[in-house]
Amino acid sequence: MHACFATRYVAVVGLVTFAVLFGAVPLASAQDVTLEVWSHEADEPAKVAFRELAARNLEKSHPGVKVKITWYEKNPLFAALKTALPAGKGPDVFYLEPDQVEYISAGYIVALDDLVNWNNIEPWARKVWTHNGKTYGIPQEAYTVELFYDKDALKKLGVALPANAQFTQAQFLDLVKKARAAGMTPVSQGVGDRPYPGAYIAVESLLRKLGPDDYQKLFTGKLSFADPRVVEVLKWVKELVDAGAYPKNFMTLKLGESHYYFYTKPGALTLPMGSFYTGRAFVPEDKGGQPPTFPLGIMQFPAMNGGACNECKTSTIGASFAINAASKQKQLAAEFLNAMSTPEMGKMWIETVYLQTGIKADVKNFSGPHAAYFTELMERQKGEKYFIGQPRDMVTGECKEAFAQVLNSGFPGGLLSADQTVQMMNKSCYKG
Repeated sequence: MHACFATRYVAVVGLVTFAVLFGAVPLASAQDVTLEVWSHEADEPAKVAFRELAARNLEKSHPGVKVKITWYEKNPLFAALKTALPAGKGPDVFYLEPDQVEYISAGYIVALDDLVNWNNIEPWARKVWTHNGKTYGIPQEAYTVELFYDKDALKKLGVALPANAQFTQAQFLDLVKKARAAGMTPVSQGVGDRPYPGAYIAVESLLRKLGPDDYQKLFTGKLSFADPRVVEVLKWVKELVDAGAYPKNFMTLKLGESHYYFYTKPGALTLPMGSFYTGRAFVPEDKGGQPPTFPLGIMQFPAMNGGACNECKTSTIGASFAINAASKQKQLAAEFLNAMSTPEMGKMWIETVYLQTGIKADVKNFSGPHAAYFTELMERQKGEKYFIGQPRDMVTGECKEAFAQVLNSGFPGGLLSADQTVQMMNKSCYKG
């Protein structure tokens, strides 16, 4: 029996005995111990099943403990946390993402270094949540940024994917123009409810053009957006925008809707997206998932002319969990985090969510209805050099706001020129 729980149990037994002796109504028993968890991804059945199983496993190993998970979509969850945490309230454990460093600076979450079992977590994944020598989140979901495409649509355009699955800048621009001429949306993307997907093509191109070191400098204020290499990339992206790369409802299309737009109606040639794509796409078709026969493929983002690292790719952490500093059950909360992070649970994540993870798991062969997809996803990782993290994890303050409004929205939305984008980003981000 867990130490904290044992102490509570002895105390409760004593109080019940006292009540019986003096004829009072018995007080609450150990069965009233409830661990509160708030989680995003209510509309992703595989992730719901994963976390609910971890809850049941903890309950089995701790008789008398109840884990209550309240399910949200992202924006309502963050709104609820924004109200609860400053008041010293809220759940014991909650979902968050690595760019939410304000939880750390405000003291809303506790360091986990001495609370959880880090032997089951990949060191590179732990590093994403390490700030000033302490680790504040359990990294559950890992993902790469991929360029998904409709294999049949590509064939209809009479274009073959290169052997290395990577078009050149000129080839990709030509592909966009051919798709639009054929009445096909070249790139399914929308920024109606997220501050980052509209920037995928621009930032992935900048990573390949600049290489990891200068790319990091760009988004930490140490390299100017007026750098000729940056300007060259932005002008090329502007050509894509002007060629009609994005949907007409780009500014209002939500992330989940961009998935449906891609594989169902009206259909699109490509979808730049984190490999968390599977969470919505692989649900049953009557729940909004892609048709079982949809010819899903994965290509690399285009190679940049004179790119310093055309084999580079973004890999990062998404869904993570932290412990509320106001929780009175921190050790029990940590045991729930451990219950989600065993090698067995890591294996389940890969085999049911079809997504990478920060949990150590040894899965050599893939089975199930989407095994071919996961095999192709792993094929696209061969020979790649990973940049861990993404711009929204690096930018803060005014720069974070500029990233969301300029690179994510105004620029790909066709409202800004490359030069205006450079000026606005430099004003908010470049430290000289």
